[in-house]
Amino acid sequence: MAGLELLSDQGYRLDGRKASELRKVQARMSVFAQADGSAYLEQGNTKALAVVYGPHEVRGSRSKSLHDRAVINCQYSMATFSTAERKRRHTETLYPRSQIDIYVKILQADGGNYSACVNAATLALVDAGIPMRDYVCACTAGFVEDTPLADLCHAEESGGGTSLALALLPRSGNIALLQMDARLHQDHLDTLIEAAMTACKGLSEVLDGVVRQHLEEVSVLTRD
Repeated sequence: MAGLELLSDQGYRLDGRKASELRKVQARMSVFAQADGSAYLEQGNTKALAVVYGPHEVRGSRSKSLHDRAVINCQYSMATFSTAERKRRHTETLYPRSQIDIYVKILQADGGNYSACVNAATLALVDAGIPMRDYVCACTAGFVEDTPLADLCHAEESGGGTSLALALLPRSGNIALLQMDARLHQDHLDTLIEAAMTACKGLSEVLDGVVRQHLEEVSVLTRD
């Protein structure tokens, strides 16, 4: 990444964070009553909303139905900033002959948009009661000169250097996704991946805290 101002001589970034420090993460679950699961997440100034419907019967042609697994339909969009929508279809061995719809929208973009969407979708799936082997946590990382930075804001992402987005299953350490937007020398790849994985593990603790707090709130309401 180019730009001397992205990292001060004292090792502080534009927003006052240290190199490995995450942006402040705040999240709430069950924010959309009409959905089976939902979550709102703020990762710094990036804000994402995720809603989940299902499992339900496959809509449309019966040919889309799979006898041994569910079809997962995921749609991503950005409010105001873009009208384009990305759609992806996956399959899951649970819930045969059914469909799970995941809709994620970026309400405000300030870097790490994909990561915020993954983290919000994870909370929404938990809220919907969909069994998961682990949280799926995502974060970005990039270089300023030779210093790896975790959880990039927009200014850092647009600084001109190499950055990557990584999605991790923290308990097993398995990488679910690794995406880079530029070339990077092999000698530096492990350092950048390690920075992103460490950030994801930190995020998993935050998400776990959100889930536990939500469960406590639900149990109190149930008792009342």
